[in-house]
Amino acid sequence: MIKDNILRIRQRIASVCARINRDPAAILIVAVSKARTVDEIEEATSAGVTDIGENRVQEALAKYNDMRYAIPACRQAGCDMPIRWHMVGHLQTNKVKDAVRIFDVIQSVDSIRLAQEIDKQAAKINKIQDILIEVKTSGETAKFGLDPEAAVGAIKEITKLKNINLKGLMTIAPLADNPEKARPYFQMLKKLRDGVNAICDKRYAIRDLSMGMTDDFEVAIEEGATMVRLGRAIFE
Repeated sequence: MIKDNILRIRQRIASVCARINRDPAAILIVAVSKARTVDEIEEATSAGVTDIGENRVQEALAKYNDMRYAIPACRQAGCDMPIRWHMVGHLQTNKVKDAVRIFDVIQSVDSIRLAQEIDKQAAKINKIQDILIEVKTSGETAKFGLDPEAAVGAIKEITKLKNINLKGLMTIAPLADNPEKARPYFQMLKKLRDGVNAICDKRYAIRDLSMGMTDDFEVAIEEGATMVRLGRAIFE
């Protein structure tokens, strides 16, 4: 089932990209594996999805340790870990030490303080940590993320940190009965990314836009997403 789901997702991505003249290979699928089993994750990796997203550090740690030597593709390739781990949920500062140890990308950096702690913990293990800044484009009080008005100043501060590599921006659109309703929030993130790149040092240009989930990822791709975070579309 998971393999078939991934095939259908790739077909849908290819269809959108053909319509808007984008390369489907430029769209990264991040399989969000919250509450999914190691077997389900391995089925997804066997179908070619190499990026796994987790919402909670403790759950990710358990899966990381369980999968480290268990993935068939890993054994065949003789490598440690053939997949990349993304932190996509809210990250508390007291969990940063573990997060930096296992995550290749932390997508949910929502404050300068959190970025500073990530930088501190990454320096301890001689790591340059890839991150995305989470922006609250919806204005919803229940969501985490920097307000768009504060994002530019935060980005300028965060790019000064030596053990952080800022790759892009992330947002979560409000739940809606029509994916078209998500479009303005994706447009806002792209406009913010382009605005930052226009005024910041070109050495720190940011590329990635992580936006779009199961119900709205096609609209997100139309608006410039380079990463889509899919859970139900893959695992159900």
